[in-house]
Amino acid sequence: MRVSYWCANGHETTPSFSANEDVEAPEFWDCPRCGFPAGLDAANPPEPVRNEPYKTHLAYVKERRSEEDGAALLEEALATLRARRTGLRQAS
Repeated sequence: MRVSYWCANGHETTPSFSANEDVEAPEFWDCPRCGFPAGLDAANPPEPVRNEPYKTHLAYVKERRSEEDGAALLEEALATLRARRTGLRQAS
């Protein structure tokens, strides 16, 4: 059995499903042309899903820390590295 689905861009796709009476076609199907969800009602296709843009690790850190916190952490890390380097030079 073939079922028609329509996406918000007006694309129609007609995948094939089993004609077995125990099997129902799904309510939604991904449009193979644009990737939007497609539904059974051509006049009222489902709304496209809004995806959040990819965030970097730095973006997540900036959400949790202020500029002042970041500067303090950076200074602490640099002080630790400088102390390590000084200790290595004295040991040589």
